[in-house]
This record gives sequence, C-alpha cells and structure tokens, in this order.
Amino acid sequence: MANAEQRVYRLGELADRIGAQLKGSADCKITSLATLQDAQPGQLSFLANPVYRKYLPATRAAAVIIHPDVAADYTGNKLIHHSPYLGFAELTRLFDTREDLPVGIHPSAVIDETATISATAAIGPHVVIEAGVRIGEHCEVGAGCFIGKDSAIGDHCRFAPHVSVYHGVSIGSQCVFHSGVVIGADGFGFARGSEGWVKVYQLGGVVIGNRVEVGACTTIDRGALENTVIADGVIIDNHVQVAHNVKIGANTAVAGCAAIAGSTAIGADCTIAGGVGIIGHLDIADGVLITARTLVTKSIAMPGSYSSGTPLTRTGVWRKNAVRFNQLDEMAARLKRLENKAKQ
Repeated sequence: MANAEQRVYRLGELADRIGAQLKGSADCKITSLATLQDAQPGQLSFLANPVYRKYLPATRAAAVIIHPDVAADYTGNKLIHHSPYLGFAELTRLFDTREDLPVGIHPSAVIDETATISATAAIGPHVVIEAGVRIGEHCEVGAGCFIGKDSAIGDHCRFAPHVSVYHGVSIGSQCVFHSGVVIGADGFGFARGSEGWVKVYQLGGVVIGNRVEVGACTTIDRGALENTVIADGVIIDNHVQVAHNVKIGANTAVAGCAAIAGSTAIGADCTIAGGVGIIGHLDIADGVLITARTLVTKSIAMPGSYSSGTPLTRTGVWRKNAVRFNQLDEMAARLKRLENKAKQ
C-alpha cells in the first residue's frame, strides 16, 4: 500500500478516520507519527500508557491522541479517543514507508504453467511457484519465495522475501508473512524401531484463515494426518514453533520464542507471552493469558491468567531458594508428622 513519498494529512481528516473528537485546528498539517518525548512540529503523537504522562506538558507534537479522562491536561491540538493506542495503530498504515512490488511477474520467477495467478498480483524476483498453485487478487510475493504444489492463497496477502510455503497449504485473505517463515514443513513425528528412528510421514496440511500475521523465522508444521489450523485474526511473533496438528483459535496472539507442541488446541482470544512452552495434546480454553516463560503441562479449562516459574532475584538469593525447593517434599512430610502429633 505504501510508497516512499511523504504523505501530509489534515488533522481533521485523521480525526474522521479514527472516529476521534477533534479539539483544535482541523487544518493542522501532520507529516508523520512520533512518541511524546521525541515529537517535532508537524508530527502526531499519542498518550496511552500513564508512565509517559510526564512527557505531555513539554511535548513539541503538533497534536496528541489522548483519552477523554486526561484530555483536560493538554491544551494543544488533540484527538480525543476512547483508546489512544488503537487510534495510533489505525493511523500507522497511512505513514508506512514500505515499497510495494510492481504488479506483474518478474522475468526471473519460475512458475509452473498450471499455476493460476491473478493479473493483479505482484510476483518478485527468483520466486518459485509449483504446479496447481492458486494466488488471489492483489497478493504480493517477495523475492526468493517458494510456493509449493497445490497450495491456495486468497486475496490481498503479502509474503516478504524468502518465505517458504510447502505443498498443500491453504491460506485465506489479508494475511502477512515475514521473511524466513516456513509453513507446512514436516512435523516432528518418529517411531522408535530396532535400528533407530522410523520417520512418520506427515500426510496432513496447514490451513490458515483470514487476517493472520506471522513474524520472521516462525515455523508452522503440517499435520500428521489431519491439518494444523490457524484461525482468523491470529497474530504470531518471530521465532515461534507451532507443531503438527496444533489448532489456534480466532484472534489469539502468540509472542516471540513460544513453542507449542503437537496436537494442542488453543482457544480464541488467548494471549501466549514470550518464551512460553506448551506440551502436546492439551486443550486451552478461550480467553486464557499465559505469562512469559511459563511451562504449560496440563490443560486449562477456565479463562484467566496463568503463570509458572520463579521471578527474577539476585543470584545469591536464587541459589538459596533453589536449595529450599529441593527440600520442600521433606519439609511437607515433617509438617504432616507435626500436625498428626498435635492432634493426638
């Protein structure tokens, strides 16, 4: 959608785009976005986190997106919005500087004659598209991407350079995949035989819904028999492992370096924080928040926030506590004996 030339918007126009109440000059010119502390004249900023409220009085921003509860604290041009961060997010698209690929197929691309590619799609240099692939309207496939046999891609999808989509993958519309993403590689399936490991060939596929975004170097493995399924609106950060036959419900967010083992089903509207590990064959309810570095070893049936592990402390204190962890079983037994003795 973007190009390199600078965009200039009237503040009144931006207010209309995000449904904000304008206080100040509707003709104020906005050229870009910035933080409160770094903003310069001509830039639009926002206040969402109370931690940054201290920067509000001295900001040089041309205007600020601000919540109604604190709007009176700022006398300059302002866009009053119930969710300033959401308003900011909606406006970032207008100022995106990423260059679009030109519509058409680059001469260096290698495309099987049975592939069906919309005339509105943009196929970059050295792309490989195999037999039976279908690519929808206004898709962008960046340099060096690979789209495997019989995969189907909906409309308005964007693949950054060097994304690999294996055979038999289905992707909906309005999806974004960043560089290094691999979709449809074999799941980690092996059976132990008399002479070592015997590979379980992965016969399922991957089904990805609409409006899904997947971060750089994330892997989504194909199913062993059934499909791995990523529902509509899911967002997945960088360096995430999604194993075979995993199911992730609509609008769930998975942060960087999380790992989800095979055949686990995660519900809708969940938040999986950075570094979380989830073992296989579990069911996670809708509306669950799992905090950073948590190891999930059993199913979660109720919505809410869940954590494991120990918080940061000085190393010397942590070492003493680690010793005590190993003594808990003995301490519990001693306490039980004392309780029984007290009852006598």
